[in-house]
Amino acid sequence: MQIFLARNNVQAGPYNLEQLNIMLASGEVLLDDLMWHEGLEQWQRVGTLTNNQTVYRPTNVSSPEVNDSIINNVTVFPEDKASNVQDGKSVSLDRLYGKPERPKDTGNNAKADMTTNRHQTPHNNVSLNKSAINKTASGKDKVVGNVVLAPIMSRVLATALNGLLYLLAIFPLVMALTKMDVDYTKFQNIQDIDAAYQYSMTLMESLPSSTLMMSQVMVFGLFALQLVFIALRGQSLGKLITGIRVVDQTTHRLPSFTKLIGMRTLLLFIIYNLLFSFTSFLGFVIVAIHYYMASKSPENIGWHDKLAKTLVVKADSSQLVKEPKIK
Repeated sequence: MQIFLARNNVQAGPYNLEQLNIMLASGEVLLDDLMWHEGLEQWQRVGTLTNNQTVYRPTNVSSPEVNDSIINNVTVFPEDKASNVQDGKSVSLDRLYGKPERPKDTGNNAKADMTTNRHQTPHNNVSLNKSAINKTASGKDKVVGNVVLAPIMSRVLATALNGLLYLLAIFPLVMALTKMDVDYTKFQNIQDIDAAYQYSMTLMESLPSSTLMMSQVMVFGLFALQLVFIALRGQSLGKLITGIRVVDQTTHRLPSFTKLIGMRTLLLFIIYNLLFSFTSFLGFVIVAIHYYMASKSPENIGWHDKLAKTLVVKADSSQLVKEPKIK
């Protein structure tokens, strides 16, 4: 059986059933891609044919007369013509994912590649896909597998926007403090943290209760809203505005709740609160180190990403689709 795949009006193939199932298991082929082979009257969604599983077990189907036709804006090429297509519609699957096309091997090399594919585990296949990082047509963005990495500046802007939202939330508190005679030298002695804490509590008690309550509602409301968006979409409000998202390094989809909320949100929130409580300078230095590491990494991975095993990519709706559980 020769199987053809299509995405974004571009066709790839042919592949055999074993190759298709390897690519399905690794995430290289998505359930929303289109598929056609002899016996199907038209292009169909991969997930429809696999019952939303990551393995395809074709049943006996009748083989209708094969004609060239255009279905879902993708040209269908029967087996005897597919290898001779020269109009750019029929390309390898690598082209669909923005990777450089692999040279076609013949003879013993082709047999060796097929042997490698048979014994290659889905996990290893994913690792290979992750290492194939290339520039997109624009020459600026980097592609890993089927995702486009978020530019470093987009990530910096998202962080700045989140900080701005936090400042807006505490704006009533800041305005109230500017009207008070605050002794900032109390906060400069790092060795006497208890005294600084006691002084800050005294200041809070001196504030009008309405101002304090408004600030608390705004801060906790913002924090709750951020958690909701992060848990459901992998995006803080800053990332939502800049169109980027956190995904799992392996699946390139929404990370687990533990990674997303536990490791990358709450733990980082605690770390940075401690850093900024000692000195703002130290907090900004650690943020700068994170983005410096990301800029030097092929996959734009900083220490936040290493900690949670995540990537920050350009947001796409397919990243929110949950992978079906194999029964």
